[in-house]
Amino acid sequence: MLNSVLAALILTFLVIIGIFMTFAVSRLLSGTLLKGIPSSFTLELPPYRRPQIGKVIVRSVLDRTLFVLGRAAAVAAPAGLVIWLMANLTVNEISLLNHCASFLDPFAKLFGLDGVILIAFILGLPANEIVFPIIIMAYLAQGSILELGNLSELHTLLAANGWNWITAGSTALFSLMHWPCSTTLITIKKETGSIKWTILAFLIPTMTGFAVCFLFANAARLFL
Repeated sequence: MLNSVLAALILTFLVIIGIFMTFAVSRLLSGTLLKGIPSSFTLELPPYRRPQIGKVIVRSVLDRTLFVLGRAAAVAAPAGLVIWLMANLTVNEISLLNHCASFLDPFAKLFGLDGVILIAFILGLPANEIVFPIIIMAYLAQGSILELGNLSELHTLLAANGWNWITAGSTALFSLMHWPCSTTLITIKKETGSIKWTILAFLIPTMTGFAVCFLFANAARLFL
């Protein structure tokens, strides 16, 4: 019962933080980069026509499903190859993935993370869903992405690799605020037609995520 209440409180806290940061960043942009730029929202209703079921299905498949899958595959296939190579190519019997994690570890520690977590977020750019499988793969020194059978095994693995409540909190916060996935960035580029706004869409949540994690981790360490 206590664990369920605690989990609900943590989830509520993350939702509130997400809403607060959304308004805070919006206010900051309105006073800086977007200052003086008028904002408007126009909704134009087209003439009503009887829907044609066959045309709706065909256009939905062609314009939405296949288009999105095509963009995702164009990024996911090369990224999958990079992840496989990093996990399977070794130097001094240590994978390139773990070498990169060790290199990033001092920087990641500043934000309550570790090198494995940070490299997993970087390699998870094509799809955020693979971040945790990459973390597990690196901790287990395996050559392919995998998932553990139950939460008990996951808890044991994370604890054995130095996770505590600060690591978990920082990971959750960074997961909430870090850069969008590659498909989202491609969509932003297509919709805005601007490299500048695509780069800003990557940098703003990333810098915000690092800042929040830095403040959280260093404030939390005062209570250890």
